[in-house]
Amino acid sequence: MNNSRAIAYDELADMEEDGNIKMPYRFTPRFYQEPVFDAMALGYKRIACPWHRRAGKDKTFLNIVAIEMLQRVGSYQYLFPEYTQGRRVLWEGMDRAGFPFMGHFPPQLIKKKHDSDMLIEYKNNSIFRIIGTDRWNSSMGTGAIGQVYSEFSLQNPAVWMYMQPILIENDGWALFNWSPRGKNHAYELGQLAKADPGRWFYHPLTVDDTGAITKAQIEQARRDGMTDDMIEQEFYLSYEAANPGAYYREEMLAAKNTGRMLRIPVETTLPVYTFWDLGMDDSTTIWVVQILGREVRALAYYSNSGLALSHYGNWLRKWQQDHLTSFDTHILPHDGKVRDLSVGKSRQGILEEMKIGKVICMKKPESKEDAIEKSRQMIGRVWFNYVEADNKDTKESCFKGVETLRGYRREMQEKNPGIFKCQPVHDKNSHGADAFQTLALWWEKYAKSLTAEDVDISKLMGKTASFDSHAAASGATSDGGWMK
Repeated sequence: MNNSRAIAYDELADMEEDGNIKMPYRFTPRFYQEPVFDAMALGYKRIACPWHRRAGKDKTFLNIVAIEMLQRVGSYQYLFPEYTQGRRVLWEGMDRAGFPFMGHFPPQLIKKKHDSDMLIEYKNNSIFRIIGTDRWNSSMGTGAIGQVYSEFSLQNPAVWMYMQPILIENDGWALFNWSPRGKNHAYELGQLAKADPGRWFYHPLTVDDTGAITKAQIEQARRDGMTDDMIEQEFYLSYEAANPGAYYREEMLAAKNTGRMLRIPVETTLPVYTFWDLGMDDSTTIWVVQILGREVRALAYYSNSGLALSHYGNWLRKWQQDHLTSFDTHILPHDGKVRDLSVGKSRQGILEEMKIGKVICMKKPESKEDAIEKSRQMIGRVWFNYVEADNKDTKESCFKGVETLRGYRREMQEKNPGIFKCQPVHDKNSHGADAFQTLALWWEKYAKSLTAEDVDISKLMGKTASFDSHAAASGATSDGGWMK
């Protein structure tokens, strides 16, 4: 690692004796925060910090940015899940002693400060800007050399994908902090960082590591109504705990506890169905499913955004070729019949022209609540091909789809934390959940059409359909058979 930055840090610290400014300014890092400063001084360009709630994530990272702006002139960005959150938490926020976070930028070094843009410019021309990833397109092309992703587990992961080339070209750095929200993209980033210590500095902290929150305070929070799931998530970095307001918490726990999340091979003799959520500027998402009698096997999951339908058709063709199977029907939500004015065709029509199987559209559900309830019932029937994020076969499973079902949650009232609205949060989880709702709505009609012969698996399947084949692949043990 390049130690020149460590020398520069020491020089800044020594200046205080000469009457100059000491950096970090009006901030003394706690013992568990110091390793992040050290990692930056050693030249790490990627730092991942899953920290428990109230560990001082933003105070620590903001002070690092304030120092880095003196080390190298350039553009620095502090990214929050929402623009308004960045203003509330950081730009206008204060610590528990009433000291404003923006006060960590020494006023003697500031050339100008723009409240409307949440921007600070140093006299050396370095610029600091707060950005919401809900408005991230406006920050493209700004040539950042340093970025902080605050509460990365709640951010749109596509932003980091698009920003990486900018930082690579500029030899820039990126810092990530978060508290867990299920095994989503932040969890995956943490696994990547942990596996690559040469490039990444990975620094997870629970309350046991910091002592910043006492056992007595945690017990008081429990008495005041904080659930065990929330305590495990917020203070002990549990990725298994359900998100507050999660719709399918009990159903997903039951799927795991009853052994319905395991490695499942594709049966070449069974037809394949796909279930979609369609996006225009949003994500398009697909669940890939096989059905045997009344048993539903979710085998794969795919989601992407900003791409033409031909991309998804090509992905399906490759999946079909790789697994030597055939598609029966592709089931779209009701808006698949809507004509795209730019091409003069519906998305159902476009997919039909690709000749990858029959394409149908479901009717619009009577209500969102009805679709969610049907999904609850559907989860109880589904076996999930589930491979953990740190496994090389994750992409061949529906791991990411499972995590969207775990993360799908009610929207919380902004003025009444802990009170939920009767509507889901629209985020990356909602796309996977909506595609699964397409399956749930379709199954209701399909199940009624099943005959006794359809359910007689002995006529359809050979030896590979037994529990033993799946157990051998997953390491599971039989408790009555795969077809119990």
